[in-house]
Amino acid sequence: MMRAASAALTPLADALALLLRCAKPVAPRSVPLVRAAGHIAATSLAVPHDIPAGLTALRDGFAVEAAQISGASPYAPVMLPRAPAWVEAGERLPPGTDAILAAEGLEHRSAVAEAGPGEGIRAAGEDFSEGDALLTAGERIEPRHLLGLAAAGFIEVAIREARIRLVVTGAPDVLSPTLSAVIARAGGLAETVAVPDDPERIARAIAADGADAVFVLGGTGFGRSDRSAEGLAQAGRVVAHGLALRPGETAGIGEAGECPVLLLPGRPDAALAAVLALGRPLIAALTGAVKAAPRTGPISRKITSVVGLAEIVFVRSDGADIAPLGGADLALRRLIEADGFVLVPPEREGYPVGSVVEVVPL
Repeated sequence: MMRAASAALTPLADALALLLRCAKPVAPRSVPLVRAAGHIAATSLAVPHDIPAGLTALRDGFAVEAAQISGASPYAPVMLPRAPAWVEAGERLPPGTDAILAAEGLEHRSAVAEAGPGEGIRAAGEDFSEGDALLTAGERIEPRHLLGLAAAGFIEVAIREARIRLVVTGAPDVLSPTLSAVIARAGGLAETVAVPDDPERIARAIAADGADAVFVLGGTGFGRSDRSAEGLAQAGRVVAHGLALRPGETAGIGEAGECPVLLLPGRPDAALAAVLALGRPLIAALTGAVKAAPRTGPISRKITSVVGLAEIVFVRSDGADIAPLGGADLALRRLIEADGFVLVPPEREGYPVGSVVEVVPL
């Protein structure tokens, strides 16, 4: 599919709105806690009851009533009316007790050390109170969430995971491992399918069942061997081809049936920029993911940009500063240093050195 070099480029904001038109949240499914980390929560979860439900031992020892052994010492032992119960860490204390006496603090039935009220124990509701939030719908599930969920008695959690078919055209393929990882971090599951630069083969891969969205990698330019847009046109509809995004001008969007399709340039910097600017928001729409708050920091070098184009500038954290690495035509040795990016809006010419910018983590 050929296009005149002077053809208008679709603004990034317009392209994103068009891409998200047919993006509907995928159905939730439940997974065991051990498989939940890294996924997007489909529902909010709260603590069903106080944890612990009652006084609980923090360490092994004898459960005692603190008032009974007040002032006890080896020189002034206190005889207990009955032998105290031994409890292990994590066990509930017997009624009428409120402290843990260490093993060496008891000789026969005499306390030779004292323990203050509450010593060695955890009070009811001290870990969690009934109704405490554990997880919010749309939140990325982190290992820290699993501790609270397990303590509250949950054995599984509902997630939304978008199935992304990554159609790789031509050869060689050095990008699919990175793009699959970016997709996974966003809450998707990538299935890679390799096809030649043939529009019919590309169309079949796009139209195949089983995907919530399709990303086509490579063949998005306007040369003789670039056939991805033609393949999309056969499978469905090309909505826009050529975006006001730098790097990534040859990216495109479309749909096949009700499935959104994103055409990614084959050049690494451009492919990554298009996935970050368009693919990640698409996956968020499919999974219901809540956008993470970007961090801010001053840039150590100025950023220059072309007015009229939204530009992705890859950056590296440098202590408190942000070091711009570049955008279009960035060498791989520099690109792999990036841990975030700055999106320069089309109305700006860039940012002077020292400007505080928002950085979106990769």
